[in-house]
Amino acid sequence: MPALVLLGAQWGDEGKGKATDLLGGSVDYVVRFQGGNNAGHTVVVGDQKYALHLLPSGILSPTCTPVIGNGVVVDPAVLLSELSGLNERGVDTSKLLLSGNAHLITPYHTEVDKVTERFLGKRKIGTTGRGIGPTYADKINRVGIRVQDLFDESILLQKVEAALDVKNQLLAKLYNRRAIKPEQVVEELLGYADRLSGYVCDTTLVLNDAIDEGRVVLFEGGQGTLLDVDHGTYPFVTSSNPTAGGACTGAGVGPTKINRVIGILKAYTTRVGAGPFPTELFDADGEALRTIGGEKGVTTGRDRRCGWFDAVIARYATRVNGLTDFFLTKLDVLTGWEQIPVCVAYEIDGRRVTELPYSQTDFHHAKPVYEYLPGWSEDITGAKTFAELPKNAQRYVKALEEMSGAPISAIGVGPGRDETIQINSFLD
Repeated sequence: MPALVLLGAQWGDEGKGKATDLLGGSVDYVVRFQGGNNAGHTVVVGDQKYALHLLPSGILSPTCTPVIGNGVVVDPAVLLSELSGLNERGVDTSKLLLSGNAHLITPYHTEVDKVTERFLGKRKIGTTGRGIGPTYADKINRVGIRVQDLFDESILLQKVEAALDVKNQLLAKLYNRRAIKPEQVVEELLGYADRLSGYVCDTTLVLNDAIDEGRVVLFEGGQGTLLDVDHGTYPFVTSSNPTAGGACTGAGVGPTKINRVIGILKAYTTRVGAGPFPTELFDADGEALRTIGGEKGVTTGRDRRCGWFDAVIARYATRVNGLTDFFLTKLDVLTGWEQIPVCVAYEIDGRRVTELPYSQTDFHHAKPVYEYLPGWSEDITGAKTFAELPKNAQRYVKALEEMSGAPISAIGVGPGRDETIQINSFLD
């Protein structure tokens, strides 16, 4: 049975939650391997809508074990609040597993994140202000706090003191903020220990054993390919690796154990925050996509920037992730347009380029080159098979598949769990 990676093939918000939830009943484990509560998933089950920020989408499938891997950064207050909210709605969260090696977001991480972003002014990155970046920075600088540290008060105090030695100087002398007392941070963090202890384990061991036993394991990425800290539109990126390789380091599973890599593509393109976006629309079409598609960030509440489908980005995602399949979402949002532009290349200083520019400068100056595909007006939300789609919708899907470089194996035709056309099984 396969181990699969499911990730965003654009700038995030592609509908990964729906795709993961669709598979949730068929898989044994769903694993978050990077990011934190800056990545939101919306899952619709019947008439119920669930907004998940930190928890894996598999938490909603009773037969599935949800796992938060070592590559995730965890705000304990957010995690416990999210668990409590689901419990109040009748969702069983007792099967959650949390890596003891995952790093914790502390109050000083969120404080540093917010003041730093304000200090940058016009040069701001567009961070969510939730402490994600500073936590990853501490991890790399080897002054981070891990989940396992909650269970040794002496080690926890030493680590918090070491981390605050420099941060308090920064807060007080550069940002004119009060210094943070280590004892207060430790007291707050220790308050989470008992409530989290039942979830904590060696998730790397659990997952490798599960794969060796033939269980189906789904690795769920947050954000998207173009927000990867190494392969995205740097510096307007997240602080982790939401590309396929991140699943290996963020969950402790070797690449030879992964059988399939599924990219989630929206039928158009969106992004949140600052940074280049060649197909971005500032007209009535952009507003229509935003309104019809409900394009507001699950975690941030910010309006998403909207634009037409970008095949250059899709091809890039196929290449850097080794994608085997695409799941195309929100095709229904495009119903009603007489013509639908698709970006097939960029024009940069008079040159036509068909691959993502290597240079940040070139990408900032890239102008989309469009081809126009005929639209459709029929309601497609009731379609159960590809053949039931209008001919022009079929042509649109086929064109995107050819341009993107991997087969489209499923199509989202509405927000509901059952509003999906499955062309090929992801589990074969």
